[in-house]
Amino acid sequence: MNKGERTRQKLVDTTAELLQRQGYHATGLAQIVAESGAPRGSLYFHFPGGKDELAVMALDASSRAWRTRIDATVTAAADLGQAVEDVCKLLADDLAASHYQRGCPVAAVALEAAATSPSVRAAVEGHYAEWADAIVARVTTAGLPRDAAKQLATFVLASIEGALLLAKVQRSKQPLLTVGTMLRQMAAMAPRKRSR
Repeated sequence: MNKGERTRQKLVDTTAELLQRQGYHATGLAQIVAESGAPRGSLYFHFPGGKDELAVMALDASSRAWRTRIDATVTAAADLGQAVEDVCKLLADDLAASHYQRGCPVAAVALEAAATSPSVRAAVEGHYAEWADAIVARVTTAGLPRDAAKQLATFVLASIEGALLLAKVQRSKQPLLTVGTMLRQMAAMAPRKRSR
């Protein structure tokens, strides 16, 4: 990686961290430049679209990293119930390790979505759609009919996102751990496709 690529990556990483902690509107370009250590001119050189372009790239990068860790956890689980419980534990541990500062990489921006640009809003919406699709794919593979899988994906995603928010507010892992336990119990009761 050359110097320009390193500078670009620093800008993306710093922006991702700030967006996750404080959202879109509280994250200013001056703060991004200061915390990344990048020269101010390099920001517009690498991101001629300014803050919106940088935010979209940062959301993509942090979402991909988050998804990679979650996918690894799901793959290692013995069954669907364990997978969802293990994901909730992973997120609880990550949140606690960040002193309850960093939860979902797109949630803080999602809360401001109505007041952001169409490109930022589309990026947030796209990440949630990808996560829901991943859940649908996993639960249909486990035998759940597709229509039920879509409903379950919405419920699981909303439950985990809500638990992340409560955990941050309460400064406790418990909301995520409770949701993990409840989702595991639900997975055990979910209807399966009949074998022929």
